[in-house]
Amino acid sequence: MSEQLKPISLAFTGASGSIYGLRLLEYLIGTGRPVYLMISRAAQVVASLESDLTLPARPADTEQMLSARYGAAKGQLRVFGREQWMAPVASGSSAPEAMVVCPCTTGTLSAIAAGASDNLIERAADVMLKEQRKLILVVRETPLSAIQLENMLKLARLGVVVMPASPGFYQQPLQLGQLVDFMVARILDHLGIEHRLAERWASALSV
Repeated sequence: MSEQLKPISLAFTGASGSIYGLRLLEYLIGTGRPVYLMISRAAQVVASLESDLTLPARPADTEQMLSARYGAAKGQLRVFGREQWMAPVASGSSAPEAMVVCPCTTGTLSAIAAGASDNLIERAADVMLKEQRKLILVVRETPLSAIQLENMLKLARLGVVVMPASPGFYQQPLQLGQLVDFMVARILDHLGIEHRLAERWASALSV
């Protein structure tokens, strides 16, 4: 694991689409990027419904399981509890380079827009806002109410990348994994991380 790579914060919340977050985690681990991971209670439930994963309740157990699953180097993946206030993500003095909430519930969206900071995920996002660092919210909900749209607009005006989980079809995908990789590729683009997960527009249309 390169010491030059700066950590990325990743949060899973309870929206449908846990497969996006897990695939993003897998890719980040594969690049050697250090990852600070936070998982809400609802995200644990959704992951068990949508995948073959049953995420342990204890952060240390989750860290061990996911590190083994994705081949993380020692210390590359760190998993923090919901009230682990001494985690580096809770302070601007040790804030990571960027943070992605994937998937992001509209409840988490609302809490971030309000600056609630009632748990570590919300506090970590609040730190990214105050430190003016990259924050990406992969919102997964439909339809959207006026309240939710107003929260998105408020955060977008603060520089947050609001990225609804809306994969494209111009690549004529034949497998679910291709749709997942499309979204993960867009997230990686905004993180400035090189990849070859999905064809770009011009390449996909060329014959």
